[in-house]
Amino acid sequence: MPPYVNLTGELDQELGKFQTRRQFFARSRSGIGVIALASLLNEKLSAKPQPRIATLGALDHLHLAPKAKRVIYMFQSGAPSHIDLYDPKPKLKEVHGEELPESVRRGQRLTGMTSRQKSFPMVGATHGFLRHPKTGMEVAEILPNIHRISEDIALVRSMHTEPINHDPAVTFINTGHQQPGRPSMGAWLSYGLGSENSDMPGFVVLLSGSGGQPLQARYWGTGFLPGKFQGVQFRSAGDPVLFVHNPPGIDRKSRRQLLDAVRELNQIQLDAFGDPEILTRINAYEMAYRMQTSVPDLTDISQEPQSVLEKYGAEPGKPGLFANNALLARRLVERGVRFVQLYHRDWDHHGNLPAEIRRQAKNTDQAAAALVEDLKERGLLDDTLVVWGGEFGRTTYSQGKITKDSFGRDHHPRCFSIWLAGGGIKGGITYGQTDDFGYNIEKDPVHVHDLHATLLHCLGIDHTALTFRFQGRDHRLTDVSGEVVEALLA
Repeated sequence: MPPYVNLTGELDQELGKFQTRRQFFARSRSGIGVIALASLLNEKLSAKPQPRIATLGALDHLHLAPKAKRVIYMFQSGAPSHIDLYDPKPKLKEVHGEELPESVRRGQRLTGMTSRQKSFPMVGATHGFLRHPKTGMEVAEILPNIHRISEDIALVRSMHTEPINHDPAVTFINTGHQQPGRPSMGAWLSYGLGSENSDMPGFVVLLSGSGGQPLQARYWGTGFLPGKFQGVQFRSAGDPVLFVHNPPGIDRKSRRQLLDAVRELNQIQLDAFGDPEILTRINAYEMAYRMQTSVPDLTDISQEPQSVLEKYGAEPGKPGLFANNALLARRLVERGVRFVQLYHRDWDHHGNLPAEIRRQAKNTDQAAAALVEDLKERGLLDDTLVVWGGEFGRTTYSQGKITKDSFGRDHHPRCFSIWLAGGGIKGGITYGQTDDFGYNIEKDPVHVHDLHATLLHCLGIDHTALTFRFQGRDHRLTDVSGEVVEALLA
């Protein structure tokens, strides 16, 4: 029997022995690695911008006809109060200061911040609401711009979740599980659908705001999925991506030589162990090299016309602005990024809510509406799914005492509001209903798993079929539940 010829074309002369079955598969992996690496390097690695090249995901075909190709998720970290923004409750003004009835509370659990309160006085919004003349949708008067786009959005007032504290709730709405370690929504989409542009990550994260609850990188992590589907955080000041620029004394040619040397070392390890994470590392280095030319130009929003900057309220060069990130989100999806997630902090209003919620509304209202309108004007809204919302709602009763100018609200997972717009979503509708106190859902509840199932449906994916086998089980974003909310679909 002649020596076996493996996929790299090398004769196996190892001590004159024939390969075992295990050796065959181990050595064959090196050839697959070479093939994959060749696909990564088969583009001109010059400073000249390259055409957009799509890369395939795990799904060889979509399960449904897609209405959306990409997602922009404006996540409002800290949980904005549904009662003060999207779910008006005139009843609360009538019973201002009165005790929350036990028939409403129903013995539901409370956080440690209010469970020891001896009194639970109810309090309504300190401002009015605007009713849209065509849709009848009611939105707080401190959100005049979002009120203006009412015909384009679907307002869901009956969202509910299970966690009652921030970290598990943010983890849950981003990954479908309260416990850390699962893939994020953006990672699932990148895994399933691939990328529309090989020069850009498929999943980009933008942070704004200050204070409030900390944001953990695992919120946009890959969990047990391959590392290449990780969300890449872009920064609003300095290098758009940490270390994407060459340090002083290193030119582009030198960088290319260094990366080639590192690639060869990684390839040796890949040949020896066949670990797919090594190929992910090779991919990451090559992506970073290409991003050196594509990202700085992309993130320079000063290139936008003054009229566009004013529309968003953007200020180029000023860090931490939601408006800058909203504009950048539009630029990202134009260039083929599959999932853009904006995290805006400091919605956790346990005290001084009237002043703080007005401040946050002013920080986000104009830019959120401008993003929807800008996408629509450019013909992108039809196939871009836009989401706005936090991790849970806020309580009907005040945390602590109510004063003339101030009060706070505690966490409330039983009901909260979000809105959606764009690809596959029916605009101008209000879905779901809470009770007169904004404490319990009375009609058409929507669980977090239902939201995920609906988003995937708009992207042409059956949520039960997008799976990844890990530790002997096929996992999915919606775990073992979730129903598509048909009433939200266009």
